[in-house]
Amino acid sequence: MSLGNLRDLYQQVILEHYKKPRHRGKTEPVHRSQRGHNPSCGDTIELTLQLNEAGDRICDVKFSGEGCAIAMASADLMAGACLGKTVSEALEMVERFQGMMKGEVEFPKELRKLNVMQGVSQFPVRIKCANLTWHTLKAALENPDRTQPEAGFVSNELD
Repeated sequence: MSLGNLRDLYQQVILEHYKKPRHRGKTEPVHRSQRGHNPSCGDTIELTLQLNEAGDRICDVKFSGEGCAIAMASADLMAGACLGKTVSEALEMVERFQGMMKGEVEFPKELRKLNVMQGVSQFPVRIKCANLTWHTLKAALENPDRTQPEAGFVSNELD
């Protein structure tokens, strides 16, 4: 596949997830919640998670918020990829995604949909848009007491 065709495919997938997100809303019940904000461009996201009874596996992930196509598509793709994952697997995915944004790694075959976001790494100013939801997920998973979104924002300003 030529580079131009690959770029078109990336753009098509990003627009599809932006226009018709599969994971928009709020989980019921909410076991973890976190708000994220990108001060550079104003993207905001509220992420809610439903965990299994043991609290170690993600049963559902939903998001709401406003932002550019890249931020919202990244949120939707992330939510779909996290379903059924353990908390530790999801945290590893966060690290892998951030590595991919730096051009260091890709996702394996079973998570290759996330590699669509790799094209964003060519535009450094947009990397923060793609990373916002991943920072937000990490904060939600690392703070088990966070069930209310009013607990504050996480920012990706240090990317």
